[in-house]
Amino acid sequence: MTSLNFQPDEVLVGLYAQGNNEAFDVLLSRYKDRLYSYINYIVRNDDVAEDIFQETFVKAIITIRQNKYHESGKFYAWLTRIAHNLIIDLFRVENANSVISNDEVEYDIFNNARLADACIENSLVNDQILNDVRNLMNHLPENQRDVVYMRYYKELSFKEIAELTGVSINTALGRMRYAIMNMRRMAEEYNIQLNAI
Repeated sequence: MTSLNFQPDEVLVGLYAQGNNEAFDVLLSRYKDRLYSYINYIVRNDDVAEDIFQETFVKAIITIRQNKYHESGKFYAWLTRIAHNLIIDLFRVENANSVISNDEVEYDIFNNARLADACIENSLVNDQILNDVRNLMNHLPENQRDVVYMRYYKELSFKEIAELTGVSINTALGRMRYAIMNMRRMAEEYNIQLNAI
């Protein structure tokens, strides 16, 4: 692993895409403090920052493993962009859940974004996707199924999952990565759409 420490990001990304997990460990240790500080500076909440930090690396893992990473020479900038997009999504959700009032009326059901037709349709689509994911989860190995359940249905952070399952955060992230890859493979095999259209 010491020889990997001196490799540029792009070499490490390539090695990781080919299955060398130690290469990703080097990338993680190289940027974890800087990325976490960036996220926490914006969200100003340790728990939220931890969740976004972990989601950023899960997305990075999936993208690299699917050979979709094409940001030559700009790995940290790419990670930051993923984190930034996750932060924007978080703020959108928080703002969508707030009520916009009319005139002097404090609560106006006609301005509640959660009651709009488009939101109800999105909710139905999301319910169907969660049902499909639940069915796919039943075909995962137990350790992967547990991580997916705790993350998406119990909304636990990877730190909490690691503590509950008695493994490291990296192991919990790895199990999530393999679970997502396995579910995507099964979804393709059975032609199940896991994205909202």
